[in-house]
Amino acid sequence: MTGLELQGAIGPATAEYIVNGLRTAAARGSPFVILRMDTPGGLETSMRQIIQAILASPVPVVGYVAPPGSRAASAGTYILYACNIAVMAPATNVGAATPVTLGGSEPAPPAHPARPGKKTAAQPPGPRMTAEQRKVLNDSIAYIRSLAQLRGRNAHWAEQAVRGAASLPAKDALARHVIDFIAPNLTSLLAQLDGREVSVGGREVRLDTAGVRVVWLKPGLRTRLLAAITNPMIAYGLLLIGLGGLIFEGFHPGGVLPGVVGVVSLLVALFAFQLLPTDFAGLVLIMIGAAMMAAEFFFPTYGSLGIGGLIAFVVGSLILFNSDVPGMRISRALIGGIATVGGLVILGIVYLATRAHRSPVATGVKAMLGATVEALEDFTARGRVRYRGELWSAVTSVPLKQGQRARIVKVEGLQLWVEPL
Repeated sequence: MTGLELQGAIGPATAEYIVNGLRTAAARGSPFVILRMDTPGGLETSMRQIIQAILASPVPVVGYVAPPGSRAASAGTYILYACNIAVMAPATNVGAATPVTLGGSEPAPPAHPARPGKKTAAQPPGPRMTAEQRKVLNDSIAYIRSLAQLRGRNAHWAEQAVRGAASLPAKDALARHVIDFIAPNLTSLLAQLDGREVSVGGREVRLDTAGVRVVWLKPGLRTRLLAAITNPMIAYGLLLIGLGGLIFEGFHPGGVLPGVVGVVSLLVALFAFQLLPTDFAGLVLIMIGAAMMAAEFFFPTYGSLGIGGLIAFVVGSLILFNSDVPGMRISRALIGGIATVGGLVILGIVYLATRAHRSPVATGVKAMLGATVEALEDFTARGRVRYRGELWSAVTSVPLKQGQRARIVKVEGLQLWVEPL
């Protein structure tokens, strides 16, 4: 018998693992599959992939919220409802399946009209739903009700879990006919499953758990790698490494290694972004912001480019992922830390540019004005002087004696105009 584990936030890697696990179980002729769950929810697209695989599976799937202290929240509630048999361990909970909108707020339930002749208490005005929120809410309600009707479970409470974010502990879930039974451990689960009949593909299947041994399937290398790169924090880090490598290569052409690392990291990050709920406007803002901050090194604008780029970078980072699903967001502390470091670097550039602008010119004709020379001979109008070890022709309106020091007041071609100090 095959066992699968759904742990943590539900994403593309989780969906691939569950779908492949169900295929493997069917290929091995497993009598049924145990899907042990502990999840706060996840992406709707990944959730629907998992549910479609469960509904199409020729092998019965037993959803088991365990161990004690676990939960099947949000998307996990839909998956539990889709399973042929739903089981929970003590001290677990299910529910809170209200969809999260793009704006990050939950749709408010619509007001129910009062019955004729019946007075109702005054309700504080709640946030009104937009047309998009109503569509998302109604679609989610219809979806979970269809799953409840298919498996013969409590459709009314399922709607409450979506509409009002209702949640139930294991005992209440059993009493409300949300689950089939409670099992504190795997041994109890197998004992209570023995002899039960479930409908799979229009046929009745009787479960026989006598002498059954559970073989837990572990994610393969590809799935583990996909899980790593589709972690929003890691994908964001790869993006930063990619941009940093390319910028470093731009400053030091010929380094090769920074450029190669930057290109590879950037391509892997872009692959991850297409699997995640990415707002590509945020991605464009991040790239533009990084380019503007890099341009501050080449074209010092006293912070104009740098500060504008930093603002674009921070805004892009904040809106990069349009999901409030736990585990599918970038840490605000990380964004704040990067913004702080970037701001300090920009301030340093502005300080150095300002100091360089105020410092005297150290090269060229302007640097020679006011410099000291030494007369190599006595002369009244024209003669020769030494300037920084070099011999120059000089013109003076005041006679100079050999060894006398003078100051440059004018430079014309290769001739200096001097006057005694």
